[in-house]
Amino acid sequence: MGLIECRAVTKSYRKGDTIITPLEGLDLSVNAGEFVALMGPSGSGKTTLLNLIAGIDTPTSGTLTIDGLEMSGMSAGTLADWRSENIGYIFQLYHLVPVLTAYENVELPLLLHDLTGAERHRRVSAALELVGAADRHDHFPRQLSGGQEQRVAIARAIAADPKIIVADEPTGDLDGAAAADLMGC
Repeated sequence: MGLIECRAVTKSYRKGDTIITPLEGLDLSVNAGEFVALMGPSGSGKTTLLNLIAGIDTPTSGTLTIDGLEMSGMSAGTLADWRSENIGYIFQLYHLVPVLTAYENVELPLLLHDLTGAERHRRVSAALELVGAADRHDHFPRQLSGGQEQRVAIARAIAADPKIIVADEPTGDLDGAAAADLMGC
């Protein structure tokens, strides 16, 4: 059994009188350590699938099992705790908090973990260094270029050393060399 198992997963949304089904009957298996890229046109369900895997949303039907846990059966609180411990999400639009520095944006999800201040500092500093943004630790998002914001978002996703990293267009604002360098992290 893979780390991620989708069996006949369907996700539908209601938009006014219309039902939109970006995913229908999806079967997918991803093993631990595997790197998988989703490709397709806009509206084909890529982000919907990432949100399901990250535990942000749940399937309308079918089963989604991650590391042996059936995601549909979890309460909202249990799912939030699980997500905090297991998922690093690099959002397409970064979702950095504008009133927090790059350092604070990376540290924010670590506040949910039972870590000392020194351990949080070590992890934030290491993540920012790894993505090449250590020199921007005290800058606010408005003071960063798009590529620098993207690096901070990546650092935030990896700082907790999650089991799964879900990335929605994680290198869109980076040039080819920088993107290749970051994907090797």
